[in-house]
Amino acid sequence: MACPMAGTILLRLLKDSRRGLFLVPIFLAFGTSFFIYFSISSTLKLHIVPGQTRLHVNLPLELSKLNPEHVHPLLIKRASFEERTNSLALDEIPVLTNDSEDDVNVQESVGFSEIHPLSNVSKGDVDHQGSSGNKESNSEVFHDITLFEEDYKEMNKSLKIYVYPHTKNDRFANILLPVDYEPGGNYASESYFKKSLFRSHFITNDPSEADLFYMPFSIAGLRHDKRVGVGGIKKFIKNYVDNISVKYPYWNRSGGADHFYVACHSVGRTAMEKAVEVKLNAIQVVCSSSYFLSGYVTHKDASIPQIWPRKGEPPIRAPSQRKKLAFYAGAMNSRVREFLVNTFENDSGMSIHRTRLKSPYSEALLGSKYCIHAKGFEVNTARIGDALYYGCVPVVLADHYDLPYADILNWNSFSLVLSTADIPLLKKVLEGIEFEEYLKLQNNVMKVQKHFQWHNFPVDFDAFHMVMYELWLRRSHVRIPVGS
Repeated sequence: MACPMAGTILLRLLKDSRRGLFLVPIFLAFGTSFFIYFSISSTLKLHIVPGQTRLHVNLPLELSKLNPEHVHPLLIKRASFEERTNSLALDEIPVLTNDSEDDVNVQESVGFSEIHPLSNVSKGDVDHQGSSGNKESNSEVFHDITLFEEDYKEMNKSLKIYVYPHTKNDRFANILLPVDYEPGGNYASESYFKKSLFRSHFITNDPSEADLFYMPFSIAGLRHDKRVGVGGIKKFIKNYVDNISVKYPYWNRSGGADHFYVACHSVGRTAMEKAVEVKLNAIQVVCSSSYFLSGYVTHKDASIPQIWPRKGEPPIRAPSQRKKLAFYAGAMNSRVREFLVNTFENDSGMSIHRTRLKSPYSEALLGSKYCIHAKGFEVNTARIGDALYYGCVPVVLADHYDLPYADILNWNSFSLVLSTADIPLLKKVLEGIEFEEYLKLQNNVMKVQKHFQWHNFPVDFDAFHMVMYELWLRRSHVRIPVGS
């Protein structure tokens, strides 16, 4: 009897154990799911705190095509302008009038400045004395204004640049030395940087204390020099690097990693094809900063703004006086521009033209809320600088464009950066931006204006100093001894 009884008990135990083994995975899965849910819920509660940093989830741009209300992933609609201003009607807001673009001393009324404080930002001032109020008002346009101000002071105090020496007797002095006139035109940034550097306190004659080494050849100058021309630029650059690597020890000790050059002309993107070590190692400060091209290396290289120089303070035109929604005019030298013009050329609400204007561009820029930068032969043009100078919010339609000062400025706070594939949605995007949100964008445009201006003698926080800061970020923290 013992054996049959023991067998029965054993069979029951086996059945129970199998059932237990079957249930174990179910209990484990349920427990794990509960733990994950609890963890996510706790984490979200920790992050969503009013007045503090929180997690933002942006809708993909593709979703905007499904719902007209979601017209832009970066600009989530907030409370209406009327509600935020206690139902103040727009026509009750005092208006700035400035019919002359030469009149730069327009003073706004107190009522208008409460909503759109041009008096505080028309020159893009940043409080460098540490005033908490002004710093807070400017913090939106910077990724981290506190870090920027601290580093900027240190850069001004300690950054040293050694320029390879050349004299007026050099055969290519016109290519290697600063120009003796005031630069102008589309590629002036290249010449202005060199003039500014030579007049700055960053220059050192002692290479042992240098953080970076500047190769001062001018791509634009080489292009126009009949001895070189477009076809001879690559060979000239190769010979230049070969010469300094033989004559001086600085290039070889780092492979050129602590060297840089500046170029704004579009032919510069292929200038280094025979000097590959420059492309791979040196810092390229260029206008044609497209990370779609193999010649530009994001983060190693830096983007310099292409700016058509203008004298005097930027003119002021009140937002309410900008009657056109958007403006573009230019040559049809890319599919992007053709697509843009074909889509909106006949739209009376948009000022889109397939040829250059016969009337002054300044009035079109001053009279528009948004000014469109559409990629041409290159991703860069002077249009962004033009828009900022005239207080027009830039709309960037140039894929793969490494925007100038992207390490420093938050472009989403003063511009719209859209994919060229979404050109058909452009008008809906712009019309979907509430007036209050537009005011903030335009207000921030006024704040950043000074960072996109060149001067004959460098001025704090101008384009020259911003490019120098980009170089400061890319310098090596370990200085290689000259004798190594």
